[in-house]
Formats: sequence, C-alpha cells, structure tokens
Amino acid sequence: IMKKALIIGATGATGTALTNELLKDNSFSEVHVFVRTSPKISHQKLSIRLVDFNSIDLWKHKLNGDVLFSAMGTTLKVAGSKEAQYKIDVTYQQKVAKAAAENKVPKLILVSSIGANHKSIIFYPKIKGLLEQMVKQLSFKCIYILRPPVLDRGKDKMRTTEKNSIAFIKKLNKIGLLASQKPMSTKLLAAKMIKLAKIEST
Repeated sequence: IMKKALIIGATGATGTALTNELLKDNSFSEVHVFVRTSPKISHQKLSIRLVDFNSIDLWKHKLNGDVLFSAMGTTLKVAGSKEAQYKIDVTYQQKVAKAAAENKVPKLILVSSIGANHKSIIFYPKIKGLLEQMVKQLSFKCIYILRPPVLDRGKDKMRTTEKNSIAFIKKLNKIGLLASQKPMSTKLLAAKMIKLAKIEST
C-alpha cells in the first residue's frame, strides 16, 4: 500500500533529512509538508503547504494521511524566550497531533529528546517530556516516540555548542565512556522513523 506522509518540522535538520528520504522511498506516494517557509526542494510526490501554526484550526482539515511525522523543535537562543520555545516545542506539535488524530490519521512518529522527563527541573527535558505525555492521550492507533542523543546535523547545520558536545562525546566514546550517547546523524534518525512508519499497525 502506498502511504501518504504528513510532516511538521520539515525545514529543520531532521525534517529535511526525513523529507529527502521519504521522497526516495517507493512505499510513500505522497509527502505533505506543513511549513511556515517553503523548502528549496521540488518533487512530483511533494506537496508544500504554507501554514500559520498560530491558526491551526484554519488548515487542520488538510491533516489527512497514513502517518504524521512530528519533528519540530527550536533552541532557547533561536526562539528568544521560554514562552516562544514552549509554543514551538509543545503547543504547535500537540495541536497538530490532536487534529491529525481527530482526522483518523492512524500513526504518529514524534522526535523527542534524550532525557525527556515531564518532572525534570530543567526546562528543555521538561517540555519534551510534557509533549510526550500529551500525545500519549490522543487517539492514534499507534505512537512511536524517538529520543535521539545529540544529533549530527552535518557541518552546515551544526550549532557551535553541538559541534563541541559531539567532539567531546566522541572523545569519551573512544575511551569507552558514554557509548549510549553516540551522536546520531539526522539521516540515520530519518531512516529509523521511516522504518517505524512502515510497520503495519494491527
């Protein structure tokens, strides 16, 4: 069965890798990306939906398909405030997931973060954990939550802090420490997401 994929967060590093891999994959006949700014990519399978995430009700009827990939995320520095970061990392994703579930999209694949915990006293793992708790309440047949370690986004998309932490983790890996924290490439993460999307939910 050819599947129709929906993506939010398609212009980020993970979302870009995911979109590229889905377009190459013959199991998917349509890839719909819901974005604020148009990605610089065109393909016969790709539908670009320019949307306002503050007005999800206006376009939620378009959230129809076989799987919703939710890979939105920002940093405090980029967002500018905790409120703005919460809106992108939690509110938007929860609202889109809720609309997709109500539209009978059967499967959600959510990119969370290593250490996500809604009880954490640290803001970032706390909001990731809160979102996990929220989506688990929704009526999807099947929900997969991925908690990748530090992501290797490729040199052009890396933030300085990420480059430093990847270099540090790699050094520790060499001496046998933090092996579970190996940096993961966004391409590998995208491949894992697609593999999960292909599992037939019973």
